[in-house]
Amino acid sequence: MSIKRRCAIYIRKSTEERLEQAFNSLDAQREACAAYILSQTHEGWELVDDQYDDGGWSGGNMDRPALRQLLGDVAAGKVEVIVVYKVDRLTRSLADFARIVDTLDKAKASFVSVTQAFNTTNSMGRLTLNVLLSFAQFEREVTSERIRDKFAASKRKGIFMGGPIPIGYRLENRKLIVDDKEACTVRLIFERYIALRSVGQLADELADRGVKTKVRPLKDGRVTGGVPFYQGPLAALLKNPVYIGKVAQGGVLHEGEHEAIIDEAMWAEVQSTIAANRYRRKVGLGVRNPSLLTGMITNPDGDPMTPTFTTKGTQRHHYYVTRFKPGDDRKEAWRVPAREVDRRVIAALDDWLRSGTAHALPEDARIARVQLASRRQLADTMADMCVAEQRQLLLNWNAAVQLGANQLRVQLGDGANAISIELPARLVHRGPELKLVLPAGSNVDCKPDPVLVKLVVLARAAQQALASGEPDPLISHYSKWHLWQLLRISWLAPDIIASVVGGTQPATLTGRRLLRATNIPLDWKAQRVYFQFD
Repeated sequence: MSIKRRCAIYIRKSTEERLEQAFNSLDAQREACAAYILSQTHEGWELVDDQYDDGGWSGGNMDRPALRQLLGDVAAGKVEVIVVYKVDRLTRSLADFARIVDTLDKAKASFVSVTQAFNTTNSMGRLTLNVLLSFAQFEREVTSERIRDKFAASKRKGIFMGGPIPIGYRLENRKLIVDDKEACTVRLIFERYIALRSVGQLADELADRGVKTKVRPLKDGRVTGGVPFYQGPLAALLKNPVYIGKVAQGGVLHEGEHEAIIDEAMWAEVQSTIAANRYRRKVGLGVRNPSLLTGMITNPDGDPMTPTFTTKGTQRHHYYVTRFKPGDDRKEAWRVPAREVDRRVIAALDDWLRSGTAHALPEDARIARVQLASRRQLADTMADMCVAEQRQLLLNWNAAVQLGANQLRVQLGDGANAISIELPARLVHRGPELKLVLPAGSNVDCKPDPVLVKLVVLARAAQQALASGEPDPLISHYSKWHLWQLLRISWLAPDIIASVVGGTQPATLTGRRLLRATNIPLDWKAQRVYFQFD
């Protein structure tokens, strides 16, 4: 007695054309497959009740609902044989075919082509299938190329090649015809953008006026559109060359068969405004708190970092943090103070401009907007530039900044002509954040820590009061324990005191740590090691 084998028929057609007919291509495939299964009844084959039909789905990938369901049923043991009319109905991709065969092997299942005698359980059958699928994939790619070429050639002739019909037009005999009522809306949008110079403000004004998007009925009876304009679609409308009677193909504009709605002068002014706004956003002009290194900085792992901020009272603290992609491990985040990193980058460029190696900067990356007589003059001016001007310098130089565990690396230019500037630095933890620590002598605009400076002043007052025996009003209200803590600070080495006053102390030396240090060494050299000066 034959062992029963549960069989499933898989059928597919790339387009929905003529599927509405009483007897279509899918029906023909199903009948042929069902007849084949019936002929194998003596082998125990029986047809399952479920149908796996992908009408209107391409065989170039596996993103097909019926195929996904079928492979899931195979993996679950519900189907043991897949029956297809031709192999290319199952897939036209060799890579996808390998994945399908792997799924079948794991489930100890197989598939059969009605018009091609193949058996995937032996090596010869797989070889033959691979050869056949190679031709199927070749045919699909050639067909795709032919369609793309025809599409491009038609666009070059100005023919509308389908897709959503732009607002301002209707489709008649496969040609765009101006819709007078909607054309008025299009002209209003372009005119108001020229006046407002802002897509956001334009969207708000259109919403107040009750202007809405084009209503588009779909084949299934649903209707889309008829809603207020959002900034994204509005920006796309303003950049659509169809409104000047053009058709875009491969970045080139061709004369279209349709009539223009706006004139070339208005189009040029709108595009100029869009480009100017894009430039302003890129360099940070008009932004309340622009970030110097947006789009340029990466963390030690090479992941991009993005600016963010936190607010404490009236103070806003800016940071660069790792920009995550969906699924990334967010425990591995880097978070560093933005203004401190910005100062380090500008300081590194300042040192580089004043050195004798700055002449190596490639010609095409030299500053274009700021004309200065010399590199030294640029170095003198750079620190006083606004963030937008400094950012424009970095963009002109194609700058890239990477944080490292032991250095801050700034690269200018690309390829073989790139210049690399490396500034020794350490990333250390200071409370919940990382702080960048520079070596002594770095050319950075150092700012003394007011808490540390106050502790040093109070420590000197406590020392003098103890030596003279006379109370000092500056410290008279402190407890004996606090005075003892201040006296310990007065033992610090002179160079450590000078570093605190000058603001060049290590980032790990905070007011809290200094005040709570109960075992400060008396030896000055040991103090430097204790507070991480060496």
